[in-house]
Amino acid sequence: MEDGLSSFWGPVTSTDWCEKNYVYSSYIAEFFNTISNVPGILLALIGLVNALRQRFEKRFSVLHISNMILAIGSMIYHSTLQHVQQQGDETPMVWEMLLYFYILYSPDWHYRSTMPTFLFFYGALYAVVHALFRFGFGFKVHYIILCLLCIPRMYKYYIYTKDVSAKRLAKLYVATLLLGSMCWLSDRVFCKEISHWHFNPQGHALWHILMGFNSYFANTFLMFCRAQQREWNPKVVYFLGVFPYVKIQKPKSQ
Repeated sequence: MEDGLSSFWGPVTSTDWCEKNYVYSSYIAEFFNTISNVPGILLALIGLVNALRQRFEKRFSVLHISNMILAIGSMIYHSTLQHVQQQGDETPMVWEMLLYFYILYSPDWHYRSTMPTFLFFYGALYAVVHALFRFGFGFKVHYIILCLLCIPRMYKYYIYTKDVSAKRLAKLYVATLLLGSMCWLSDRVFCKEISHWHFNPQGHALWHILMGFNSYFANTFLMFCRAQQREWNPKVVYFLGVFPYVKIQKPKSQ
C-alpha cells in the first residue's frame, strides 16, 4: 500500500497489496508479506529431506524444490514491489502447477514421453509471453484454470485412497486452500476499509502461510498415493504426534 516513503528500490511498478510499504525497513517494501514465505520454505525443505532420505522418485524432490523457489521468488517480489520481480513470482507459480499436472496425470498417460515434452515447451512459451506482455487479470484466469484441471485427479486419488490418515491430509489441503483464498480475497477486495482499521489482519501474509502448509499437505498426500501405486506400503506417521509425513517400506528388490 503506497504511503509516499522513499525506498531503496524506487517507485512501485508491480501490484501493491494491502500492507503499508517500508514501515520496518527501507529495503523491504511489504515486511509481513515478505517474511510470511519463510514457513513455506521450511516446509518444502522438510518435504525434500524426506523425499531424498527415503528415495522417492525424483519428481517429488523437484516438486519440493519448486515450492522453495516459488516462496523465495515471492519474498523478492514483496520486498521490492517491482514488475520484473513480480514476473519472477508469477511464472514459477505456473511452472509449479504444470509439475503438479504431470505428477497427477502421468501414471495413466499412455504416451509418457509426450507429456513432459509438451509441459516443458508450454512452460517455456508461457515464460516468454509473460515476460513480454503485462496481463495481471489474464494471469489469474490462467492460473485458476490450471488449478481446476488438477482437481478431478486429486478427487479420484481421494476416492480410491482408503487410508484415514491420508484422507485427512487431503482434507487439510482443501481447508487451507479455501481459508487461504478467503484471506487473499479479503485483503484485495476490502483494502480500503482495512486501511482505516487500527490493526491490519495481513490477509495476504496469512495467504502465504496457509499456502505453504497447503503445498506441504498436497505433496505429502501425492507421495502417499504414488507409494501406494508402487506398492511401497506407505504410512502417514506423525513427528512428535503432530507433524505428518509419509514413511514407506520398499521391497528389497527395489
